[in-house]
Amino acid sequence: MLTKTFARALAALAIALPLLAQANEGASLPPAGNDIRNEASLQRGARNFMNYCSGCHSAKYIRYNRVAADLHIGESELKQNLMFTSEKPADTIASAMPAADAKKWFGVVPPDLSLIARSRGTAYLSAFLHGFYRDPSRPTGVNNTMLPGTAMPHVLNALQGVQTAVFKTENGKSEFEKFELTDKGSLTPAQYDDFVRDTVNFLDYVGEPVQAKRQDLGIWVTLFLMLFGAFSYLLYKDYWRDVH
Repeated sequence: MLTKTFARALAALAIALPLLAQANEGASLPPAGNDIRNEASLQRGARNFMNYCSGCHSAKYIRYNRVAADLHIGESELKQNLMFTSEKPADTIASAMPAADAKKWFGVVPPDLSLIARSRGTAYLSAFLHGFYRDPSRPTGVNNTMLPGTAMPHVLNALQGVQTAVFKTENGKSEFEKFELTDKGSLTPAQYDDFVRDTVNFLDYVGEPVQAKRQDLGIWVTLFLMLFGAFSYLLYKDYWRDVH
């Protein structure tokens, strides 16, 4: 019995350690500031994802009609403005790019983004979408501070503009210091921040569509357990008050 308990404890620890490592990795990053209860933000994020991300990336664990139902998007609007890779609302969100072509052009197949927010965290995603900078040594002409050597081109450069990264050398090591915007995009920095926040918000929702409901239910369950615990304690005191 003790051996089984110890084995279960080790298994739980093995699961928890990577999650703690990811949490610590994202702890030093600025928070994304997204809010999955903000329906307007989620709708804008869906628009951003479908127009700028779904050309290369899929979200195969969620269906178009689920997005439409959760975000209160009409079917006609869904088909006209958000469905570019399928004609059936019941289909999952697929990439428009064939995997073989992606491998040939970029050297790697772009990953599915269904669980990227749960895997990397929203702070990482926000920093990644802010982290592209000009690097002529790369095949795409850009690099990224969050994922050095990334094969992904900066598909949002028309919106953000082009920035250069300034590095400083300390103790023989080169460390990132700041960005300098060299070519302006169609959005101001503040508008681009909002664009990224909405996009990350949508990816956070896609990773767990029931997240808001789970949190609401968790509050009620916690309150119930607290109330149940209080009554159980009072009942315990009543049963044992005459026992010495």
